Amino acid sequence: MEDIHDIFTQFKREFPEINEQHEALGRAVHENGGPLSEQTRWLLKVAISAASGHHRALETHVFRAREVGVSDPEIAQALLLLIPTCGFPAFMEAYRTFKGVGTGRGGPAA
Repeated sequence: MEDIHDIFTQFKREFPEINEQHEALGRAVHENGGPLSEQTRWLLKVAISAASGHHRALETHVFRAREVGVSDPEIAQALLLLIPTCGFPAFMEAYRTFKGVGTGRGGPAA
């Protein structure tokens, strides 16, 4: 899996053993955590990172969701679902990040 953030590449170089354990846990949860489809898992990760305000993670999750066939309208709907619970400003920050993924412009993490 290619890194889309330079800081993550740096982290992996400086802390290879910790990164290996972190990636193993991520794989185990993602692949063996239950019956959800690959697309559903990535769409949930989009929503969770957006709701948490983790814009770098959101960029990564949007990128990966697109790779497995999640459509931009599906991603947009997942983000719209933030409005009633997290509020319109949280949605707009996430939406800005989403719109910037792959364009060279975008949210706070760009």
